[in-house]
Amino acid sequence: MDSSFADLIMLLELEPIEENIFRGQSRDIGTPQVFGGQVLGQALAAASRTVQGRAAHSLHAYFLKRGDVNAPIIYEVDRARDGGSFSNRRVIAIQHGEQIFNMTASFQTFEAGLEHQVTMPEVPPPDGLKDIEALAREYSGEIPPRMRRFLSYRRPFSVRPVDPGQFLSMGGNRAPVKQVWMRAAGRLPADQFLHQVLLAYVSDYELIGTATLPHGLHASRAGLQMASLDHAMWFHRAFRVDEWLLFALDSPAASGGRGLAHGHVFTADGQLVATLAQEGLIRLRAERAD
Repeated sequence: MDSSFADLIMLLELEPIEENIFRGQSRDIGTPQVFGGQVLGQALAAASRTVQGRAAHSLHAYFLKRGDVNAPIIYEVDRARDGGSFSNRRVIAIQHGEQIFNMTASFQTFEAGLEHQVTMPEVPPPDGLKDIEALAREYSGEIPPRMRRFLSYRRPFSVRPVDPGQFLSMGGNRAPVKQVWMRAAGRLPADQFLHQVLLAYVSDYELIGTATLPHGLHASRAGLQMASLDHAMWFHRAFRVDEWLLFALDSPAASGGRGLAHGHVFTADGQLVATLAQEGLIRLRAERAD
C-alpha cells in the first residue's frame, strides 16, 4: 500500500477518548489550513463509529473556522435518534476550545426500492489520461509557486483530469464543468464504512474550483480567497474508492462572494454512487503593486 494512503487510513481511524468523543490529528497537504475533506471524513468516521448495521445515506456540514494543522481536533457525537430504519447523528468538531465545524449525518438499514439515475457523461477512460502529479512535473515551469507547493504533496489518491488545463492554471475562461477520475492509492477491504469515509475525504478535492472556471481564475492566483462554507453528500449505492470513480462536476451559479458547485460520482461502468454539493467563499482582492 502507498505510504501516503496508509497514513490517511490511520488519520481517519480516530482515537476514542470516551463515549461519543474522539480525537483526530491533521496533515499538511500544502494548503494554509486543515484540508476540509479531512475534517469531513473524520467527522463521518466519528459518527459511523456510533452506528451499528447501517450505512450513511446523507450528510450536511458547515465549515465555521479554519482548522489549525498543528493541533488535534476533538469530535463530539450526539446520538440524536435511532429509529426502526434510520439513525441520525450530529457531530461538532472543536479546536482550541472553539467549534470549527458541524455536521448532521443520517444512516439507513439497507432496503430495496425504486431505481433510476442520470447518465454518466462520455469522457475518455482513466487509463489513457495522465495523473496530476505527472502533469505537474511536465508543466512545472508554467505553474505558479503557490500551486506548485500544493501539487508537490504526495496524494493518497490518483487524480486524472480529463482536461489538464483546468487543474494547472493553463488557459482563460472555461465552461463551469469539470470531469476527473480518482482512485485510492491502495487496495482496501470491502467494509463500506471505510469507502464512505474516504469518499467524503476526497469529495472536497475539486468541487469549489469549478465555480472559478468561467472567470479565468485559479486557486493559485494572488488575491483570490477561497474556502468551503458548506458541504452535502448523498450516497446512493455501495461502491469502492480503490476502483476508478468519475467525478462529474459543474457550477450553476456564483454571486455575493460565493460559488455553488454540484457533482455526480460514477463507477467506471456508469453506476451513479453519490451526489455532492458545496458552496464556497470566493473573494477576489486587487493585487498590490510592487
